[in-house]
Amino acid sequence: MLHPKLYGLILSGGKSTRMGSDKGMLEYHGKPQRDYLFELCEQLCDGVYYSIQESQEKAFANKPTIVDQNEFRGPFNGMLSAHKKHKDAAWLVLACDLPLIDKLTISQLIKERDTTKNATSFATNKTKLPEPLITIWEPNGLAKAYEYMQTAESSCPRKFLLNSEIKLVFPKEDTVLYNANSLEEYNYAKKLLNNG
Repeated sequence: MLHPKLYGLILSGGKSTRMGSDKGMLEYHGKPQRDYLFELCEQLCDGVYYSIQESQEKAFANKPTIVDQNEFRGPFNGMLSAHKKHKDAAWLVLACDLPLIDKLTISQLIKERDTTKNATSFATNKTKLPEPLITIWEPNGLAKAYEYMQTAESSCPRKFLLNSEIKLVFPKEDTVLYNANSLEEYNYAKKLLNNG
């Protein structure tokens, strides 16, 4: 398959330890952030799922979900659980702590997608480092990540991307990739949005 289907995956199963409350439920755009991202992806992808923990199933009743298989640690848990469910699909993976991401930014990533690579990743102009949780992971890339995780000491998806064949995409403004992990960062993002 030359151009695999593209599904969206909204990572909603994190513990949000630093924030002190569920980051996916925080509101920046008049609705929980995880729902805002889901709706953006719905307009651009062939299908969208929430990546959740088993304990969240009741809260997500009647919503399309993929439950973590708990085979791995960190974000790979959700991403590889999704890959297991739809092995032939590419996944646009988005963390739910990205308050400034918008349709235009996601469209840019999709437009610049390179299906011949393992992944197409956003990177800030400043760091030039891939952002694994704002990335399109191709089926081959996730299959390789699965192999990698069998023996890897680190469950860091960035480390995997740095050693893989990927395409980097740079936004016009780095701020769109800002992620809010603490109350202070949440308030800062709200301020940016209100001033924007």
